[in-house]
Amino acid sequence: MLEGKIAVVTGASRGIGKAIAKKLAAQGASVVINYNGSADKAEEVKAEIESAGGKAMVMQCNVADFAACEQFIKEIVDTFGRIDILVNNAGITRDGLMMRMSEEDFADVIDTNLKGTFHCIRFASRQMMKQRSGRIINMSSVVGVAGNAGQVNYSASKAGVIGMTKSAAKELASRGITVNAIAPGFIETDMTNALSDKVKEATLAQIPLARLGQGEDIAAAAAFLASDEAAYITGQVLHVDGGMCM
Repeated sequence: MLEGKIAVVTGASRGIGKAIAKKLAAQGASVVINYNGSADKAEEVKAEIESAGGKAMVMQCNVADFAACEQFIKEIVDTFGRIDILVNNAGITRDGLMMRMSEEDFADVIDTNLKGTFHCIRFASRQMMKQRSGRIINMSSVVGVAGNAGQVNYSASKAGVIGMTKSAAKELASRGITVNAIAPGFIETDMTNALSDKVKEATLAQIPLARLGQGEDIAAAAAFLASDEAAYITGQVLHVDGGMCM
């Protein structure tokens, strides 16, 4: 259980981030629901958590903005006095074949998915080092391991998250901070629901368990990595993909 822990989940207004925020709150953590854009969905997540007896607050921050992340983490520390769990889940896609991909579409994905993860780790780890404890969980992807046509930018960002995870784990281990990554496969979210039936069928054919994953599958893995039971696990990539990458 995570009673008394302060957890920060970026990109928590929908999809996987929402599932993780709800799971951590259900286990007793006070959860900061980060979003960028409209607050409505984030407020809905907060209401769901509170109606179930949990604790949550909503905070806006564009993780791609270095200075904004510094202020974001400062406000959390000022409010709670500590940060125990950081889940770097915020991410975007700008899919397209590499030969047609604009520089902007490549940069936007790297800025949010990869640099955003760096920004949050950089500022949150300072507080965790003072505490001599912390759990950092970064969201990679099956395509960060195996690649995917039409997702050069997204695949590169998620592969970079894996390298960052391993390096950060080595830097922070002496202070009792673990850093791990989760590599989801194809999970039922707004992002995957937009795919055509033909693409979904082709995807299912690649999954040994023959189903798309649920946000709760990823949330369960995140809750484990955030727990005391995972205290001796760091620098690892946990594949939650129905067997796509073995």
